Amino acid sequence: MEQDRIISLNNVTISHEEGVVLRKVNFTMCKGEFVYLIGKSGAGKTSLLRTLYADSPLEQGSGVVCGFSLAGMKRRQIPMLRRRLGIVFQNFQLLTDRNVYDNLAFVLRSIGWEKKQLIDDRIMEVLEAVGVADKASFQTTRLSEGERQRVGIARALVNTPDLILADDPTGNLDPITSSEIMQLLTDINRKSGVSMLISTHDFMMIDKFPARVICCEDGTLVDPQLDDEAQ
Repeated sequence: MEQDRIISLNNVTISHEEGVVLRKVNFTMCKGEFVYLIGKSGAGKTSLLRTLYADSPLEQGSGVVCGFSLAGMKRRQIPMLRRRLGIVFQNFQLLTDRNVYDNLAFVLRSIGWEKKQLIDDRIMEVLEAVGVADKASFQTTRLSEGERQRVGIARALVNTPDLILADDPTGNLDPITSSEIMQLLTDINRKSGVSMLISTHDFMMIDKFPARVICCEDGTLVDPQLDDEAQ
């Protein structure tokens, strides 16, 4: 049903700076789902995610994310959409001139949180959830890559999103740390019900933590599960 959908794309064209990368994209993701997005480098995974969080405009087709229509989205609507999202990046994109606490406080203050006690409580809650509560006062440059990604996940969670978009979150991590991060993401999905769309090249992680898989392939988005059901 429509109200159960967190993402709905219909005949969407996805572009980046060099032109069209995906055509006739049709994709539906339900609330609470955990979905992997795979494909070769340059196949359009990052461009698709950027379209979903309105960093790139949707120029053709129709798309709805967290109840917001992407087609013709006004600039003033983008912050409202992003309040419903959490975004995790491969290269972390933490503020290196601030400590862990201040990275998360920046997010909360930017969406209107003012009371220090509420900010403190929420930050420590999510840092505890991702296993780095003892690093709150650390500069992000002092953290290991695995710890930085845990902080990146905490930052994505801090505003209590409906949907997390993660762009190759284990791409810079060793196999053991990658497994820990994927375990963390699957646990968060299971316990909190937040929907997750995870772009990845790591097929070992997909085998270890199986879920629905969609693929950027031959200039479009393919859902192998639907193909199998159709046969």
